[in-house]
Amino acid sequence: MSSESFKFDIEQLQKLVDPKNLELLQEYGGSEKILDGLETNRDHGLSSDENKEKRQKHFGKNVLPKVDQRSFLFLVWDAFCDKTLILLSIAALVSLALGISEDLSNEADEPDLGWIEGTAILVAVAVVVLTNAINNYQKEKQFRKLNEKKEDRNIKLIRDGKEKQISVFDVNVGDIMVLEPGDIVAVDGIYLSGHNLTCDESSATGESKAIKKGDKDPFILSGAKVTEGVGRVVVIAVDTTSNEVKSSCRTNSEIRRCCCTTYVDILEAMTAIIVQTITIIVVAVPEVCSDKTGTLTQNKMTVVKGFLGQEKFENNNEIQQWKNKIKQKIYNIITQGICVNSTAFEDKDEKGQLSFIGSKTECALLEFCKEFGLDYSEIRSQFKNVKVYPFASERKSMTTIIKLSSSSTHNQTSEQAEYRIYVKGASEIVFDGCTHYADAEGQEHQLDDKAKQNFRGIISDYAANALRTICMAYRDITKSEFQQISDEKAPINDLVCLGIVGIEDPLRPGVTESVKIFKKAGVSVRMITGDNLETAKAIGKNAGIYKNGVAITGPEFRNKSKEEQRSIIPRLEVLARSSPTDKTIVVSLLKENDEIVAVTGDGTNDGPALKLADVGFSMGIAGTEVAKEASSIILMDDNFNSIVNALRWGRAVNDSVRKFLQFQLTVNIAAVIISFTSAVLSDDNESILTAVQLLWVNLIMDTLAALALATESPTDELLSRLPTLKSASLINYRMWKMIIGQAIFQVATSLILLYMGPEIFHLNTDDPEEKIVFSTLIFNTFVFLQIFNEINCRRIDDNLNVFANIFNNYTFIIVQIFIILGQVIIVQYGGIAFGTTNLAWYYWLVTVLIGSLSLPVGVIIRLFPNSCVPDHILNEYYRPKVTKEKMLWEQAIHDVRAQLRVFGAIRKHPK
Repeated sequence: MSSESFKFDIEQLQKLVDPKNLELLQEYGGSEKILDGLETNRDHGLSSDENKEKRQKHFGKNVLPKVDQRSFLFLVWDAFCDKTLILLSIAALVSLALGISEDLSNEADEPDLGWIEGTAILVAVAVVVLTNAINNYQKEKQFRKLNEKKEDRNIKLIRDGKEKQISVFDVNVGDIMVLEPGDIVAVDGIYLSGHNLTCDESSATGESKAIKKGDKDPFILSGAKVTEGVGRVVVIAVDTTSNEVKSSCRTNSEIRRCCCTTYVDILEAMTAIIVQTITIIVVAVPEVCSDKTGTLTQNKMTVVKGFLGQEKFENNNEIQQWKNKIKQKIYNIITQGICVNSTAFEDKDEKGQLSFIGSKTECALLEFCKEFGLDYSEIRSQFKNVKVYPFASERKSMTTIIKLSSSSTHNQTSEQAEYRIYVKGASEIVFDGCTHYADAEGQEHQLDDKAKQNFRGIISDYAANALRTICMAYRDITKSEFQQISDEKAPINDLVCLGIVGIEDPLRPGVTESVKIFKKAGVSVRMITGDNLETAKAIGKNAGIYKNGVAITGPEFRNKSKEEQRSIIPRLEVLARSSPTDKTIVVSLLKENDEIVAVTGDGTNDGPALKLADVGFSMGIAGTEVAKEASSIILMDDNFNSIVNALRWGRAVNDSVRKFLQFQLTVNIAAVIISFTSAVLSDDNESILTAVQLLWVNLIMDTLAALALATESPTDELLSRLPTLKSASLINYRMWKMIIGQAIFQVATSLILLYMGPEIFHLNTDDPEEKIVFSTLIFNTFVFLQIFNEINCRRIDDNLNVFANIFNNYTFIIVQIFIILGQVIIVQYGGIAFGTTNLAWYYWLVTVLIGSLSLPVGVIIRLFPNSCVPDHILNEYYRPKVTKEKMLWEQAIHDVRAQLRVFGAIRKHPK
């Protein structure tokens, strides 16, 4: 096959969908001619042994061009394009020019040092810029990895006549793609066949109305969401040609640009003032960070109990015995229904092992058939599906109508019947549509009260044992009856009940423990599921969710008044047989109560609730693309326990931000007051802390403090407290108490040293050498006040132990060591640049001791009584509106009322 053998090129195919052009499709000869031109077959698809390279060379590969990662030099430039850094650099350059000019005109024998200050400031700016650039470069690399992992997903195709699951990157033009509800289309295509396929194309066209696909609109656009139905599509465009909008968005953002613009004494004085002012601004203004019920269970379902053809099996070992108890006719009908009324298929999983892929319920049923040695694909090939009504949360069932074939070994037709309806789904819903049942002989019987009671007892028994109950039914119909069936509404009436199966889906390991942790952390866990009420209650009890609250079905809850719903919602623990509407109602009511709501989900129907929630968690493995797109966090392991980690990390990050703010604001207040006060009161209008010294302090409090305080690993202690109120301030009362207290202490200490230090240390500040020793002492003391206050800021509550778990945070220790070593080098060897001089050991000892006073001062501040502070200011923790005791009391009242109703009914009808 050569690329020239294809009858269409990229441009011709693109004209079909950009914009949609039905007339052009007809001019090309319709979908059949498209298939011929692309050398593919609607039933067989492409061959695995075909030379894909030639096809990809002609049509392209389904991989969007990678966005060029911004270079490190660009990130350096981006970090430098900060107004304060630019102004500081300009001032430093002016200072450098003046200093060099002064040195050149210096005729004395003194060393030329005028260039020192300007150079030191430029070096400090370079350090800040490089640090930010390195940090941003690392973050970009991490985000790229996450995005690549997110974009790589599996889709379903027909290859070699079989359904296969492959990476979206391996799709080729000519592939036959299978679409199901929840899929987000990754390519452009032409609709070939299907049943009630409906797509939401709002992301591609802006049209909010869902569009039904068929002869009137056979075009499938990249980015469209499949909301309903199933279908097969031939791929006509991949790569950038399938979505020019998406591709065009992958361009680098325009580079921000910034630009820059006698006598010496005046200019030098102005420069000194500008440097000092800008430095204080840099220190004073903090930098803004600008960074862009299958969950409970293992989702490994197995058929463990069944009542099919009026014969039971109670465990896996009895399944073969069950087969021997029923006639071949009814056995064929049951297994045939399982195989054809399903979209699951067998393929290799991510581990390379052969397994069923698709709905876990359908996979469990196909595994059930496989135990008898049946090949589901062989049974499917014998029948033609003429209508399919895929599972939808509204009807909680799936229906398939097949054309019967007399030649099939799995076909036992009724007289004159040409079609057969197969239905499976929620037991109470499908069973309500049954009028007859089939026995072990395959004979049909009227579904009388006794039979109904028997079936419902089995359903209740299975559900009480936390089994998901599936009812299977069928009906044979004539051609005339088939012609009267609607394409939209599934025919789930006048059915013959084949029986009930109980499917086990064990709880994931650690779920019960996780629920306990959530409750200890003040998080209420509510279970919203499509299972029936009894199954949901049983699973809820096993998981520790359903205790003393309310368990109710979605329809019952939905039909209550708004006031009744509001009264139930604080006590709601289980909502069974829920619809997407029910989930959004629950989320809306919780948010009305000012609750912070997190929702987990994996299906298309979970999308609205995931989007409405404050935080949406979708499943990375079992989740549909619609669910993933609607969520804010994707759980790559589909594990409920991961949400505990998310909560732990969420609280840890929130605490880290608060710790950093507490430390930074303390330094801000102290540094600004000290710099301003000392500059105003000084005879030469110079701050006791030089510009370069303040830049070193700025580096400590920004980058290094962020590293030290924001890398604290989450601990279990974080989950032993109640959640913080949604309205709580980021800086609470206890933090302000510590910030103001420590700032007062630091300012007071520095000012006392400034005015009493010469006497304390027996220094003569009129002597230039002793004056620089004195200023170095104040600078060293100020830095060590920050070093010890950083340890103090590891706690933002009233707990006195600020050293707890300190050795578990290696980053904090390394940063502290780095700061201390940096301070030693600056003081001992950075005299020219930093305006310091080396200190004697006893000066070091005194300054370190004074700095260490931050710790006992922190203890005193924490012990300061809070009794005078109003509770609404002091207490920022959320408390449930309904206590456990109140729930127990209301449950007891509910039980008494139920018993009274029963006794009342007995009195009215004593017989």
